[in-house]
Amino acid sequence: MVAPRGPFAPYNCPLMEISQVRKQLKSAIDQARAGSQQRRQRTSDAERTYAVFLDTVATPLVRQVANALKAEGYGFTVFTPGGGLRLADDRGRDDYLELTLDTTGDIPQVMVRTSRTRGSRTIEEERPLKKDAAPDTITEDDVLAILVDALVPWLAR
Repeated sequence: MVAPRGPFAPYNCPLMEISQVRKQLKSAIDQARAGSQQRRQRTSDAERTYAVFLDTVATPLVRQVANALKAEGYGFTVFTPGGGLRLADDRGRDDYLELTLDTTGDIPQVMVRTSRTRGSRTIEEERPLKKDAAPDTITEDDVLAILVDALVPWLAR
């Protein structure tokens, strides 16, 4: 019999033992499951601390900011949709600043999402409130700094 030639010819080496293949696959499966479990636990912990962060830090501060803006002649309203916090410009229904918890990455983090309309365009941005920080480590100063920075386009009008 003639040995096959070409790119699809079998290699001249013995096959790996099936027990070794299964052992490596089992190890990879176990690592993936453990990683998934750890990620679920981190997400669950972050959701709990985020709820406390909203209630004790973010919502009271955003309400203060909204009141101060109204005193300066800028109309903003605070909304607290499920699991989030929104500061909306009273002049534009699509103009808002929003705090949310992003759990899609390896490290859950609080995100600041802004949406502004300029004519027929809508400009949307999203950035972490404090990069790679758990919600329970974010301070009022962190929130105020990002709010003031994000509000600049509205204040320039």
